[in-house]
Amino acid sequence: MTTVSHTSAEIATQPALWARAAALAGECAGLPKSGERVAVVGCGTSWFIAQAYAVSRERAGLGVTDAFAASEFPGVRDYDRVVALSRSGTTTEVLRLLAEVRGEVATTAITGTPETPIVTAADEIVMLDFADERSVVQTRFATTALALFRAHLGEDLAAAVRDAETAVAWEPDAAFVAAEQFTFLGSSWSAGLAAEAALKMREAAGAWTESYPVMEYRHGPISIAAPNRVTWVFGPVPEGLAEQVAVTGGTFVAGALDPMAELIRVQKLAVAIAESRGLNPDEPRHLTRSVVLDAS
Repeated sequence: MTTVSHTSAEIATQPALWARAAALAGECAGLPKSGERVAVVGCGTSWFIAQAYAVSRERAGLGVTDAFAASEFPGVRDYDRVVALSRSGTTTEVLRLLAEVRGEVATTAITGTPETPIVTAADEIVMLDFADERSVVQTRFATTALALFRAHLGEDLAAAVRDAETAVAWEPDAAFVAAEQFTFLGSSWSAGLAAEAALKMREAAGAWTESYPVMEYRHGPISIAAPNRVTWVFGPVPEGLAEQVAVTGGTFVAGALDPMAELIRVQKLAVAIAESRGLNPDEPRHLTRSVVLDAS
């Protein structure tokens, strides 16, 4: 009997979790209010989700919103609120940042793990423990947090949930699993998701992946396109790009689903590649669930 990885099981729960997050969005007092100037911070996957949210919030006209890797936060400046994403609630860089800004600016932490240091490190907590994960690799927590953000911005996620159900049912064919290289592209809020897609492939499968804003692809990165290599776009495809990739002999994928649902397809592909290589997608090489640094 084939054993299903924790990662695969967690990927499959996303449609229901997005719907649950959307219903919760109106009850989360700690999420940014309209007009607040906001910095969103995180590490790894959480940083890429922060990027997607920051663009979405500004596009919705709700206020200046910037995203930073927690270790690169430039200071409070004139922000009204810092929102910190941390599934584990123990990430050192995030905890250090919250300690440094406490008392200078309002802080909100979004986490999946109760009774961790972040719960007392921030002024307000949004707890998504129903989306926490056993796998080291983040899948459902990240997308559920973004679903919460999107719903709080006023988006109707019904179509995204339907697309997620389609993505969960998708199975990658052998040509995708055997591909040598992947480049993920996005624009606006989906650029962050393209970066996250590349990270998932590197983490779970050790695959050669890159990511760029879609319009930057022709400014150099297209030079690596070739047969048995994939260029995958999240969101709108610029005119002529598919044809230019075709000339290289590479495979072009125009993601037709909501970009969050497209990310599910990449998550599933990453697991399939990992398993084809004899790797455990639940426990990637050199990675742990949280980066906890020595106090020194």
